Amino acid sequence: MAATHSLSSAALSSSSSSFFSHSSFNAKNPKVSFPGTRFRVKCVATSQDSMTAYKTSVPRNANMAKLQAGYLFPEIARRRNAHLQKYPDAKVISLGIGDTTEPIPEVITSAMAKRSHALSTLEGYSGYGAEQGEKPVRALIGKTFYSGLGIEEDDIFVSDGAKCDITRLQLVFGSNVSMAVQDPSYPAYVDSSVILGQTGQYEKDAEKYSNIEYMRCTPENGFFPDLTKIPRTDIIFFCSPNNPTGSSATREQLTQLVQFAKKNGSIIVYDSAYAMYISDDNPRSIFEIPGAKEVAIETSSFSKYAGFTGVRLGWTVVPKELMFSDGFPVAKDFNRIVCTCFNGASNIAQAGGLACLSPEGLEAMRGVIGFYKENTSIIMDTFNSLGFNVYGGKNAPYVWVRFPGRSSWDVFAEILEKTHVVTTPGSGFGPGGEGFIRVSAFGHRENVLEACRRFRQLYK
Repeated sequence: MAATHSLSSAALSSSSSSFFSHSSFNAKNPKVSFPGTRFRVKCVATSQDSMTAYKTSVPRNANMAKLQAGYLFPEIARRRNAHLQKYPDAKVISLGIGDTTEPIPEVITSAMAKRSHALSTLEGYSGYGAEQGEKPVRALIGKTFYSGLGIEEDDIFVSDGAKCDITRLQLVFGSNVSMAVQDPSYPAYVDSSVILGQTGQYEKDAEKYSNIEYMRCTPENGFFPDLTKIPRTDIIFFCSPNNPTGSSATREQLTQLVQFAKKNGSIIVYDSAYAMYISDDNPRSIFEIPGAKEVAIETSSFSKYAGFTGVRLGWTVVPKELMFSDGFPVAKDFNRIVCTCFNGASNIAQAGGLACLSPEGLEAMRGVIGFYKENTSIIMDTFNSLGFNVYGGKNAPYVWVRFPGRSSWDVFAEILEKTHVVTTPGSGFGPGGEGFIRVSAFGHRENVLEACRRFRQLYK
C-alpha cells in the first residue's frame, strides 16, 4: 500500500505576527509549537491492484528515463511536505526555491488591471498578439536594457519567462550538439539538454551526465571556469549573476568567454535574469562585450525584478549577426520555433511589463530589489558571524554557504529537521555544488530574521 499526501494550500501562511513575539524554538528539541498556522494533512491511499494493467504500444522517450529522481525544486517541496506531516504544528520557513514573496508594486498591477478590464469592452478587446511580443514592449526592453549596444527591437522576443525560452532554444539547437554548463548552475540547462538527447547516460560515481562539459566554478577560481582547460562545445550555458553561487562575472572574464566562443565557433546562451541586482561595475548584459552579438544569445525575465514569478513575462535577444555554420540566421529558426510552439505572452502580462519599464515602475522595482538585498545582507552577516565561508549576496539574492566535507543533502536535512527552515542543497545544482547550501533572500523580513535566529541557535 502506497500513500500520497497533499497539503491544504490554505494551511501555508507565509507571514505571521507571531514572529515578533517570543517563541519556544530549541535546536535540540525541534518539535516546537508556534502560535498561528496549523497544518491539516489529507491522506489518499492508492494500490497497485486499482491501477489498470493495460499498456499502449508507444515506447517511452528514452531520454526521459535518463533524468535522475525529480527535478530539484519539486523534490525539495516533497521533502518539505513530508516534514510538515511529521511536525504539523511547526512554522516552516522557506528560503529554498527562488520564489519572490513581496507584493508587486501597485503602479504595475494597476496597469495590468486596466488592461484586463479593457478586455471586457469592444474597444479594448484583443485576441492573439504577435508571437514575438507587442512592439511597444520590445522597444522599451531594448531602450531600457540594451541602449547603445546595437540591439534592435526585432532582435528581442518577449515570452512567458526565461525558463521556457531555455527549452525553446534547445529545440532550435536539436539533439546533435554538444554543450557546456557552469558547475554549479541552474538545473534547467542540464535537464533540458538530457530531454533533447544531447547527453549520454548519468554517471553515478561522477554525479554527472556524459557528453556534457561541466565547467567547474569554485571559490578558488573566483567562480569563473579555467577556459584553457575546457574543450570546445557547440553551446555554452552561462548565467551571471550566477544561480546558485551569486557570483557575477567581470568585464575581463566575459571578454575571455566571448573570445573563447569566437575561437571555437560556439554559441553562448547567457542568462541575465538577476542583472538588476548587480551593484558594482560588472556587465549587466553579454552584449556590453565587443563581438558578443556574433556568438551570444541573452535571455532574461521580470520574475525576480517585479515579482512576476506567477505573472510570467521574460524575453530573449537573438542578434541578427548570430549565424549557424551554414550562414543561416539563428534568429530565423528561433522565430519559427516561437511561432510554432507559442502564441505570445499574455497581453495583460505585457501591460505589466510596460509599466515595469516606466520611470515609476523602474523606481518601484529597484525598491523591491533593494529590500531583497537587505535580506541577503542579514543572511550573510548571520553565517559570517558563525564562522562559515560565505559567498554571493552582493550581486544576487542568493547566499552560498560552505560546509566542508559534508553532504549537501545531509546539511539540508539537518537544517530542516532542527530549525524548520527550507534551504537548497548545493549538489542539486551539479557536482560542483557538493558541500554547499544555497539560502534564498526571497522572504518576508520577519521570516528571514526568525530563520537567522534559528541558524544562530543551531550553529552557535
